[in-house]
Amino acid sequence: MAAMLSISLNPNVSASISLHSIFKGNSRNLRPNSFHIIVIRTGKRAEQETRSLVVVNQAVKSTQKGKRKGRRISAGQGGSCGFGMRGFEGGQMPLYRRIPKLRGIAGGMHAGLPKCIPVNLKDIETAGFRDGDEVSLVTLAKRGLINPSGRDRKLPLKILGDGELNVKLNFKARVFSPSAKKKLEAAGSSLIVLHGWKKWVKPSVAKNLARADEYFAQKRAAASAAETESTSA
Repeated sequence: MAAMLSISLNPNVSASISLHSIFKGNSRNLRPNSFHIIVIRTGKRAEQETRSLVVVNQAVKSTQKGKRKGRRISAGQGGSCGFGMRGFEGGQMPLYRRIPKLRGIAGGMHAGLPKCIPVNLKDIETAGFRDGDEVSLVTLAKRGLINPSGRDRKLPLKILGDGELNVKLNFKARVFSPSAKKKLEAAGSSLIVLHGWKKWVKPSVAKNLARADEYFAQKRAAASAAETESTSA
């Protein structure tokens, strides 16, 4: 017996399909497929839309679920649970045990990154400083000798000894190279060493470092005293 599909219609609804279905069986199991086209027009929407296609069926194997590995034999992947056969390493130390864990920044810290902003004496000489002027990161940036950006904006200043300086200036920097320090002191310039942030260490480690510094200071003093005695004798 043909199953009856009853559809309640109102005056604003018109349907272009038949109210009777030729499907023989349970109407609850009836599902539309690519060959069932339902066209319904309702009120004002019917004027804008000519028809609406409902296609439920998809292409075969268009979407697949990923394998859930490690779910025992009942998952249908065999005794290895989707991880292949045993004995891949061939009796040697496994790869994950040969290589140590990677710690710190991903990829490691580059060794070539600068730790200071270097400026030579010859560049300071050509910048037009006068006697008594201050040389620092701010004054060098104003005169266009340096243009730090990004990471370099947090770096300290380092004075290098390439070139000569004939004026007396007041330097404020973190580091002075030995040659630059010698030339600046000979020219009569004042040097102010700016100290940065101290790295935090454990109190016990700091105590041991202080004891080591004291010990080596005594050794150096004794060595210098012995050297002076030998020269005087």
